[in-house]
Amino acid sequence: MARIFDVIEYFDPTGREIVHRIPEHGSGDFRLGSQLIVRESQTAVFFRDGKALDVFGPGRHTLTTANIPLLVKLIGAPFGGETPFKAEVYFVNMREFLDMKWGTKEAITLRDSELGIVRLRAHGRYSMQVAEPQLFVNKIVGTMGMYETSQIEDYLRGMILSWLTDLLGETSKTVLDLPRLFTELSAGVKAKLADEFAGLGLALKSFFVESISLPEEVQKMIDRGAGMRAVGDLDSLLKMDMAESLREMAAQPGGGEATGVGIGAGLGMGAAIAQTLMSSMQQQKQAPGAAAAAGTFPCPNCGTPNPAGAKFCSNCGQKLEGTKFCSQCGAPLAPGAKFCSNCGAKVE
Repeated sequence: MARIFDVIEYFDPTGREIVHRIPEHGSGDFRLGSQLIVRESQTAVFFRDGKALDVFGPGRHTLTTANIPLLVKLIGAPFGGETPFKAEVYFVNMREFLDMKWGTKEAITLRDSELGIVRLRAHGRYSMQVAEPQLFVNKIVGTMGMYETSQIEDYLRGMILSWLTDLLGETSKTVLDLPRLFTELSAGVKAKLADEFAGLGLALKSFFVESISLPEEVQKMIDRGAGMRAVGDLDSLLKMDMAESLREMAAQPGGGEATGVGIGAGLGMGAAIAQTLMSSMQQQKQAPGAAAAAGTFPCPNCGTPNPAGAKFCSNCGQKLEGTKFCSQCGAPLAPGAKFCSNCGAKVE
């Protein structure tokens, strides 16, 4: 048997519910003469057949044909005080909702002038208020079928992220410039969202971008590059990395026993790695000259490689007979030179 409502009211103990439906499912049966109690900061909207009709502000209201004329007209038939009519009532919270949070569920992919393609996550807060309860109920409940607070917040969050992504693509060249643009981004997104919210019967009071961050692995790469620029020495950087690794080892259960022995070995390993890398780079620099000394040698006049034993340059005709070359790097030696001008080796 359907329940007949003689007193219609709703109290939200949390204060966080944007709109509440009575009854929660289906249509309610209401009588003429029923008492409607609307609390401060509430508005009650009668809803039937997909339309928000009669609206009531704070106070106690006795339902009569005089104060629900749109409902009576829609029903289209006379009925007495004992005859119930079917409708739903939505209690809309009219207070300002502060500290509303928004954030990205999925990362935003953007092109960056310095980092290439980046994936960003963003978070912030906003505040809003229902400005037109009848329009709000028509748009949110009637058009979209949403009245639960979580559904409404998800819908608003999607709108925010859509406009934020659009604005980031228009204004940002690199994510490294974003921290100084938070105020401009906040104002820009608020301006773009104001009309969207107004179309839903809402007023957007404030909007803030609090953080825009890169994935953790990209942040580590940026930190690594900054560390190399700050230290400027490969050997020192490797030693610092090794020391940090050993500190992390010591923090692990049982790690302290081996740490004392490992510090010296670890730092020595870092130095050995650095020395190996530096030697390798030096050998790479010298390797082309050594190979030239073994098979060819450059013309002292134009630098063109010539086969060993050639008497004249194949490019400029310079006489090569009698020209001396460094035994270490293969560079041509000036007449009477005691040291190689390329590698500094002593001429024997």
